[in-house]
Formats: sequence, structure tokens, C-alpha cells
Amino acid sequence: MSDLSSSEALLQIRNLSKWFNTQSGIVHAVSNVSFDIARGSITGLVGESGSGKTTLGRALLRLIEPSEGQTIFDGTDLNTLDAKSMRAMRKRIQIIFQDPVASLNPRMKVGSIIAEGLRAHGIGSSAERKEKVAALLEEVGLSPDAMFRYSHEFSGGQRQRIGIARALALEPDFIVADESVSALDVSIQAQVLNLLLELRERRNLTMLFIAHDLSVVEYICDQIVVMYLGRIAEVGPSRLLHSYPGHPYTQALLSAVPLPDPAAVRDRTILTGDIPSPLDPPSGCVFRTRCPISDSLCTVDIPAPRRASTNHYVYCRKFDA
Repeated sequence: MSDLSSSEALLQIRNLSKWFNTQSGIVHAVSNVSFDIARGSITGLVGESGSGKTTLGRALLRLIEPSEGQTIFDGTDLNTLDAKSMRAMRKRIQIIFQDPVASLNPRMKVGSIIAEGLRAHGIGSSAERKEKVAALLEEVGLSPDAMFRYSHEFSGGQRQRIGIARALALEPDFIVADESVSALDVSIQAQVLNLLLELRERRNLTMLFIAHDLSVVEYICDQIVVMYLGRIAEVGPSRLLHSYPGHPYTQALLSAVPLPDPAAVRDRTILTGDIPSPLDPPSGCVFRTRCPISDSLCTVDIPAPRRASTNHYVYCRKFDA
């Protein structure tokens, strides 16, 4: 599907699926997802709540075990690793959680939180870890003295910076940022986004940036993957996808993004109904129950990706480049 060569892609996701067995039935959270993330790039993963974004992010890191598929990181399929090998690999792959309050232990001081990974992997002496923590706090824009305080003494934006410092402690190559700015005020969002961009350049990081705000994703990401009900709707370079959205769902998401000019006029695509239950997803194209251009054939086949341009694919049988 992707035009990326294997040498360019740090992460290759192939037919990844995750389902949950519940008393009510099988929840199809992620279904047959495939895309690549280029080395040193930031890929955005967007969609409504319930689209499977967070489940995908955690499944590819094996924080939850995927049901099927491959996650090939720098040539190694993570899903084939045993516990010991996966533990060693975790130094290279880290996550920034959505809620900095829930993800930071209130009983631990900030220094201990950031150094936890270093201790777990036996890296450095106590003095060396303390020096490392101080440097990390400065790198994310906080005072080194913050290591002696508890997380509840900080604002939301500062707590998220602590979470970022913790993710950086083991010098990872790849980071999943799961809705890492969604709970922050707009001005603080901009500061954290700029920090992530600076870290990408300084450390040559590769990131998967999960969000629901397409304007934020356009600002920070090189590539965007649009998900709906566990499946990919569209994937492509950020500027191309924003300028030439091919999937009706992407068009609807973009039409809902506020414009800075209150006098500007735009055509809105209003979706009717709610996102279906992953317990009973629609047959064929999962978007067809809300799609303004669907027909009877959309109930039959799951749409294959159609190439719009280089690295730009639309999962819609009615798309014509």
C-alpha cells in the first residue's frame, strides 16, 4: 500500500487488528490496519471518539496485545518477541499518555517518576540518574528543582512536560503521543506542540501523534491517517490530505475545523447519526451508514485503498482520482 521504501520506514504496521471478547460479544476495536511511519517523521492519527485510535497506539506498543497482524519496528516484528526481548525493546519505544494527572503517581516525587525507567533498566548510578533527570527537566522547559516536588503541585501543561521528560529518559527512537494536548488550554497546547517539534529535530525522534483536532494535526504532522470505526478511511501527506481530501469522512472532519476568519464562508458536511457500535459494525464499508454518497454496493465489499497521489490513499470504492 505505501510508497515508502523499507529503509525510509522506521515502523511498518501490517494488517493489525485488535478485538475484545466481552459478555455482549466481540468488540472490533481495530480491523486490518496497515500504514508506514517514516524515520524522523511525525504521523498523525485522527478520528472521532470510538474510532480505535488509542487502542491502535497501545496495540502497536504491545501495552495491549494485538489479536492479529505485524508491527515491524526497525526490521523486527514486535509481536513475535518474548517478554525479555520486548522489555529490552521498550527502551526504544515510549508513550506520552493523554491524562497527565492519571499517568503520574501522586505518591512519587517528579524525580522518581522520570527516573523510574532508568532504574528499571539498571541505567546509571543514583547520582547519574539525578543528573539525567535535571537535564531532562531543563530540556522540556522546567526547573531542575521540580524533581523534588510532587506532580499535583504543577499545572496541567507542566504535568504534561513531566510526562514528556519521562518518555525521553531512555533515549527512545519512537514515541506515541496519545491525545497529549487535548486536555490543555489552547495557548498551552501551542507551547507543548512546539516543544514536540523541537524534540523531534534535536533528537531525530519518530512519533505517532494521536488527536481528534485536524488543525492541530496539520500543524505538527508530516503524514495523517484518518480512522473510522477501527478501519483506515484515508492516509496521506498532511498538506495533500488537507488540500485534497478524498474520503467523505475526511471531508466532513475538515469542514468542521473552525476558521480564524469569522466572516469566512465554507461548505459544511454534516454527518447524520452516531458512530455505530464496534460490537456490530456495518457490513462492507463501515462508514456507509453515515456517508452522503453511499449506495447499495457499499454494503458488500470492504473498500480497498485507491491511490490519489504519491503516498496518498483513499479507502472508498467511489473515489476516482
